[in-house]
Amino acid sequence: MIEVYAFATPNSVKVTIALEELDLAYALHGINIRQGEQGTTAFTTLNPNQKVPVLVDHDARDEKFVLTESAAILVYLAEKTGRLLPATGAERARVFEQLFFHASALSPAFGQSGFFQRFASKKLPLAIERFDKEAKRVLHVLDTLLAHRDFVAGDHFTIADIAHFGWLWRRSFPGLTLDDTPHIARWYERIAARPGVQRGIARVETLAAQN
Repeated sequence: MIEVYAFATPNSVKVTIALEELDLAYALHGINIRQGEQGTTAFTTLNPNQKVPVLVDHDARDEKFVLTESAAILVYLAEKTGRLLPATGAERARVFEQLFFHASALSPAFGQSGFFQRFASKKLPLAIERFDKEAKRVLHVLDTLLAHRDFVAGDHFTIADIAHFGWLWRRSFPGLTLDDTPHIARWYERIAARPGVQRGIARVETLAAQN
């Protein structure tokens, strides 16, 4: 059995989408980060970094395998099922290239841009400008790539698409649109139309509605 601890966040939705796409059964537990539940002793035991999502796989070789970090969870699930990640070679490397680009560029830029616009105790124009520009820059990098590819890592839908989709689903947080990135817009609509993606989104949105 797989358990997932999550909330309606860009990183959490990646995991529920992957589980739905891979046809894996799972139990979903809400961790309301708005109310600070990620800081409870019970959750900190699972993830000392106090962030969602967390995956617990009771079917692994270990009696209870606990995994954090959304990208690591995506790779684990893909390798567990042999799907959404090429086994070897250049195609596999392209998927990891996009996962690392997401983790090092797109995700932090979007997150920091949204934080300084919405939650900083005092407005810091330099920080807002810095991360807003960076978020828009990486968005255009991805748009240029998708001008020549159907999916972010090549010709096939992979966990790299799921990773990018998570933050683009919450692009309103840093105040971004897809108006100037037509190739991302085309790709986004294609991903959003997938039944597994829609189910994964619905699951985490239910968590927010319950709190």
